[in-house]
Amino acid sequence: MANQKSGDIKVVADNRKARHDYFIEDTYEAGMSLTGTEIKSVREGRIQLKDSYISIRNGEAWIKGMHISPYKYGNIFNVDPERDRKLLLHSYEIRKMFDKVRLKGYTLVPLRIYLRHGKAKMEVALAKGKNLVDKRETQKLRDAKREMEKALKLTR
Repeated sequence: MANQKSGDIKVVADNRKARHDYFIEDTYEAGMSLTGTEIKSVREGRIQLKDSYISIRNGEAWIKGMHISPYKYGNIFNVDPERDRKLLLHSYEIRKMFDKVRLKGYTLVPLRIYLRHGKAKMEVALAKGKNLVDKRETQKLRDAKREMEKALKLTR
């Protein structure tokens, strides 16, 4: 990744399983409400998105199941690693996501967490679940692409 001083982004955590299990329809950038020791752990890359998901309640977006390891020098200031954390989005974005999730069978999944200008941001996806046939088709396409690239590399 690029240098953080120039204002570029530094990816801290990536949810690769989300792209395998879901069709990504739309993405949003959300800020996160974190404590001081949590942001220090995020900057160290001690975060996991594996089984996390996003829910909307009372007009606010919350991420559940995201694990941020306790900061090793945090002592009494460390909080529960699995606690629900509020996502910072515009109200019209939350309404738009809520309508699609409620009516059209979409789900909200976190794709990645990155640092931009020293602030933790999350890429949130509006996604539809894949079934087993779709997952196999995606794997076939990926394998075919890999084989073509391999063949091209050998002919050079």
